[in-house]
Amino acid sequence: MVEGSALAGVFVIALGMVLTPGPNMIYLVSRSLTQGRRAGIVSLGGVAVGFLVYLVATNLGLSVLFTAVPQLYLAVKLAGAAYLGWLAWCALRPGGVSVFTPRDVPPDPPRRLFAMGLMTSLLNPKIAIMYLSLIPQFVDIEEGHVLAQGLVLGSVQIVVSLGVNAVIVAAAGGVAVFLARHPAWLRTQRYAMGAVLGGLAVTMAVDTTAPRAAAR
Repeated sequence: MVEGSALAGVFVIALGMVLTPGPNMIYLVSRSLTQGRRAGIVSLGGVAVGFLVYLVATNLGLSVLFTAVPQLYLAVKLAGAAYLGWLAWCALRPGGVSVFTPRDVPPDPPRRLFAMGLMTSLLNPKIAIMYLSLIPQFVDIEEGHVLAQGLVLGSVQIVVSLGVNAVIVAAAGGVAVFLARHPAWLRTQRYAMGAVLGGLAVTMAVDTTAPRAAAR
């Protein structure tokens, strides 16, 4: 139902975006550095629920929209390409600040940690764009089962994001110390992710493939 190339495409985009510092990573790292790994894991649980909300809500709506109005695919694709290009610029521009820079954050109880993780995820523009503009382009309208395809592809994003973030939460303290001592590695990470995201943005923008009517 879902081709391997589509799964690989979502995997690469999800990996590139989760490794690009954003609201979720900043919140999770700040909590892990100030309150420990347990606080980071609780916060990650809230982030995960936010992913699930986006997964279900957007796919229920997009499955109808893309079947009824396939021309919407082009606008969605170009919006996603533009956003990836902006993320690439943010990663490559000079003056970037490491997400692992220690911050003065007051401690919170578990319930608030979870709630803040959830809200950070729901209000994260990276996740909104991921589900509204990036993942849908890998859905094959002709194959039908648009909703099921969207759920499978979205699940790939969730697995990648949670896996990477869990590693970051567990290693936040050590990574912060390492980057403080080896700033060149931070620049390497930024340039590598910027190049990957920029390449994906160009590939997406020049792709002229248009969706066709869903198979009956």
